[in-house]
Amino acid sequence: MTRRELRTYTFLLLYRIFYFDKSEMEDQMEKFFEYENDIKLFGNKEPIEINEEDKKYIMDKVNQVIDKLDEIDALISEKVKNWTIDRIDYIDLSIIRLAYYEIKYEDDIPIGVAINEAVELAKLYGEKNSYSFVNGLLAKML
Repeated sequence: MTRRELRTYTFLLLYRIFYFDKSEMEDQMEKFFEYENDIKLFGNKEPIEINEEDKKYIMDKVNQVIDKLDEIDALISEKVKNWTIDRIDYIDLSIIRLAYYEIKYEDDIPIGVAINEAVELAKLYGEKNSYSFVNGLLAKML
């Protein structure tokens, strides 16, 4: 599985935090992977096979981001002008959280790559101008 695919599945799981309590996320991750044959990323006609190594990577990363949510959200709240974090679209916020986590805590991912991947996710999954919002807010956070 490519890093982009891993990142996309991580984002899709992080998005669930808006609908389930943090304590339910382990169960949600298991359910997510139960139906892996039904999961298709945008642009793919066929599901992508998720092996145990990929599954572990995704689950670990989701848990690591969740562990840092308070810190990440505090920074987001500080950087948005005339806006509050609870008004940010859930998809955009999930993408921003993941990208900022990668920038701050993963030395092997260059800043430009993390931002570019976030913009690409926003183009695929977000609203019409999500990519611009995501790009601008991440730039303010650095």
